[in-house]
Amino acid sequence: MDLSNIRMVVTDMDGTLLNSRHEVSDRFFGLYQELEARGIELVAASGRQYHSMVDKLHPLRDRIVFIAENGALMRYREQTLLTTPLPRQHLRAILDRAYSVGNAHPVLCAASGAFVRGTSEDFLTLLKEYYTDYTLTDTLIAVEEPVLKVAIYHFESSERHIYPAFRDLESELKVKVSGNHWVDVSHPEAHKGHALERLLAERGLGRDQVMVFGDFNNDLEMMALSDYSVAMANAHPNVKQAARFHTASNDAYGVEQMLETLVRQHS
Repeated sequence: MDLSNIRMVVTDMDGTLLNSRHEVSDRFFGLYQELEARGIELVAASGRQYHSMVDKLHPLRDRIVFIAENGALMRYREQTLLTTPLPRQHLRAILDRAYSVGNAHPVLCAASGAFVRGTSEDFLTLLKEYYTDYTLTDTLIAVEEPVLKVAIYHFESSERHIYPAFRDLESELKVKVSGNHWVDVSHPEAHKGHALERLLAERGLGRDQVMVFGDFNNDLEMMALSDYSVAMANAHPNVKQAARFHTASNDAYGVEQMLETLVRQHS
């Protein structure tokens, strides 16, 4: 695998860059210094909110582009490069469907933070890992801020329990199983691929100059933009099938292993 032409690395976070304890390794931060020294740009792309991404990658907060909320928001040095809000007329129907699914918990995601009902202490405890900035509210439909996406959590399986209730909306909206427990509903152009395509055009980079790491279905659009798409060993079968290359799991430093190869080829 010849990586000598790579000028940008794009990585998902949960299940990819983050290990099972939701940590970024010191090994990765060291490799970032090597990438930066060689003029290779790093982009973090996640279903997480921007504030949570910055919390995990705080040493890099003013040095990299963040594609947050599955591509509905893109920021660099606190400057918004792209925002693609959910059409407001769909919000009530989305919430009604979410509430019709047993044990499902919707979250409204806005640029300033998230909004959630405080009806489940177990869910709120879990929520803190993914949303560092959130507000409790009695009625989500009353939230006036532009909504970037509705993220819906299920304690058992998002693919089995939530996705079937929203599948028929895919002709109008982007419906993505973004993790074992999450489904995200957003504007049809609010996905990681749309945001990355905009960024690549701005940078003047081609598909042979970008390496993309992912593990779940919400990574497929951005992986399709790269000749060097890499699936984690723990990836969803759809991602493994779509990727051109494969690496070790997120707990076995799969991203770091590939970046070490990249750095060696640019030495």
